[in-house]
Amino acid sequence: MSVRRSKICSRGWTVAYRRVAVPAELLDGEDLTAAMVGIGMNFAADAAGEPNIEDTLLAASEEGMERDDLRVLAVLVTWLQIHHPWVNADRLTRAVRTHSSSRVRCFWAAVARWLHRDRRLLRLGEVYDGPRVDLLRTGTGFQVRRRGEDARFVGGPLRAPAGVLRDRPSDVLSVAELAKRHRTYRCRVLMGPSYRADMWAALELDPTLSPSELARQTYGSFATAWQVKRDWNLLAA
Repeated sequence: MSVRRSKICSRGWTVAYRRVAVPAELLDGEDLTAAMVGIGMNFAADAAGEPNIEDTLLAASEEGMERDDLRVLAVLVTWLQIHHPWVNADRLTRAVRTHSSSRVRCFWAAVARWLHRDRRLLRLGEVYDGPRVDLLRTGTGFQVRRRGEDARFVGGPLRAPAGVLRDRPSDVLSVAELAKRHRTYRCRVLMGPSYRADMWAALELDPTLSPSELARQTYGSFATAWQVKRDWNLLAA
């Protein structure tokens, strides 16, 4: 869902801004791999520069749930276990809610249930309310009877056999390592996982961004972008 509003800036001119939840197309293939490396997932590829965190997470979940790439899904789950406190939960929920795949929405609802101590993810748990979904398109029942269920998803909307999604912390960067490499992530660690932090990081990269451009790049509201740009200009002066 998007919202179109007219905002009057301090100079008196009006800006039409249409807020969106997701990009026109999610990354896939080599572009997705580079983005995943860029946010701290240890795949054998060069890292993209400053990839959007939530766009990359959503694309990775689509790769895992719709294209059955269990290696990507396993690393994604490990990444979330370590880094979920610095995910922009509002942005992620908005993006997941618009996704057409029930399997993708089921995965994120299962993640929200697993990480229930992070109360920011409460609304994410509401993006799917259907029957349980088998992680493996064939053989899930057999594997569950043989090995049991993945303890992270027991009782939730996703039925995943134990051992299918390996959990190796070495597959992802630590918080300190990722904060050194990813400007937006570092700002989130400093300021909290918010649109304001993302906008501040974007201005560090390009101080000439207008409030409307800043809002579009970060999927935030024009009001927040205008305030951040004002504060940035105050400090710059």
